[in-house]
Amino acid sequence: MMYWDGNMGVWGYILMGVSVVLFWGAIITALVLLARSLGAGNRRHDSGTPGGGVAEHLLAERFARGEIDESEYSARLTVLRRGRGA
Repeated sequence: MMYWDGNMGVWGYILMGVSVVLFWGAIITALVLLARSLGAGNRRHDSGTPGGGVAEHLLAERFARGEIDESEYSARLTVLRRGRGA
């Protein structure tokens, strides 16, 4: 039985619009989270040793960007690798 003469009114349309936006937002959020958990965003760059691989990767990035020169890169890399062995 329809008591409102077949018209939802302004609040009905507003609620319907908000519901559609929330529904599609939830679907898109679920897809993005699924893609991030399965994709490369969840991988680490370490080589299996605690802390060493990440530090070496950051050092290599700084060297690639030109922030440090080759001699400083080699010296710091030696310190990192020597520190891991101790």
